[in-house]
Amino acid sequence: MKGRRSAFPRLAISLGGLRKPQDVPENAMPNAMPAPSHQRRTLLTAGLAHVLHDGYTDLIYILLPLWQSEFALSYGMLAFMRGLYTGAMAALQVPAGRLAERVDGRVILALGTAVAGVGYALAGVSGGLLGLAVGLIISGAGSATQHPIASSAVARAYQAAPRAALGIYNFTGDVGKAAVPAATALALTVLPWREVLWLLALLGVLVAGVLALVMPAMGQRAAAHARPEHSGSGQGRGFALLFAIGVLDTGVRMGLLTFLPFLLQAKGAAMASIGLAFALVFIGGAGGKFLCGWLGQRLGLLASVTLTEAATALGIFALLFSPLGVSFVLLPVLGIALNGTSSVLYGTVPEVSSPERTERAFALFYTGVIGSGAISPVLYGMLGDAAGVNFAVATTALAALSTIPLAFALVGRLHRGLAAPS
Repeated sequence: MKGRRSAFPRLAISLGGLRKPQDVPENAMPNAMPAPSHQRRTLLTAGLAHVLHDGYTDLIYILLPLWQSEFALSYGMLAFMRGLYTGAMAALQVPAGRLAERVDGRVILALGTAVAGVGYALAGVSGGLLGLAVGLIISGAGSATQHPIASSAVARAYQAAPRAALGIYNFTGDVGKAAVPAATALALTVLPWREVLWLLALLGVLVAGVLALVMPAMGQRAAAHARPEHSGSGQGRGFALLFAIGVLDTGVRMGLLTFLPFLLQAKGAAMASIGLAFALVFIGGAGGKFLCGWLGQRLGLLASVTLTEAATALGIFALLFSPLGVSFVLLPVLGIALNGTSSVLYGTVPEVSSPERTERAFALFYTGVIGSGAISPVLYGMLGDAAGVNFAVATTALAALSTIPLAFALVGRLHRGLAAPS
């Protein structure tokens, strides 16, 4: 009889903790895993949020020419308008992550999604530039909730394999970057831009409703008991190393994309061909986020980062010295390596943060990579002005290689227990 009593708690744990036996203390269930249905709903709804918010972020590129024509804006002012959205999103990710430590993250994410939609509605209602600017700031502020909260929700739901799940989550963001701007461009052929923004705002409110009703709750009590042995801090040495790798990796990607048109022009490419080149890179990048999340789960952090960053550096050097035809063959393969590292890095964030601070760690990490995406093209551009395009592109390859020793140091930290692996 005693054996039967001891077997029952283990059975309940193996079924995902759907019902906790009364004779098992709460702190005796550190390895309870969410049920498969909970995991699927979390990944589906987090992916839906990622599609919408990344689409919201990139559809602005489609609208810039219309705003330039209507408001007589300079290129600098257009860049400023674009920066209002991304600036608000970057600045508020850490506060959003901290708020989610106190309030159910599902509620914050749903509210943020609704706010992002309302911001676009205000931009559509506005008859002037000031109202448009305010609407973009509000929408960007709402989108600040998505990355830290949705990422941590997926990481917690898939504790045993966070990298693979986060790879799928990251892939959905690329789907949004392609689908929402494309749908916006199509809608603009039959509707004025203000009415298109109202439709997009309605879409945001509908998605917010889905998140509120379908997404599983993200109560901090359950998360805190999932891995109580984890004593790492998102602010510690392990996180700092991961943060540095992420900043460098993003800088390599944005720096190369900045110079890619000029590199191809020097090889004789026409403008139409350059557009095709970017499409090939982005297609490869979307596949890389999906593939490398799976790869990272099986090979581990060190092998995955070494493989993807070495492949990135090799691909960049090959691109520098290859003829135009070969360059187009290389671009989708380079896109896989160029974007793939990010899925491995995002999947490592839960390993270098305590479970009750996962949202804050993701918020800090995303703030860093978004900031790097904004600053690195400027720095590489200055280097290109001083030493030439080829030298600046070669420097991005060297920067990719510089992440490998940082990965060795990070894995050493993980193995020494300063941040517990998943």
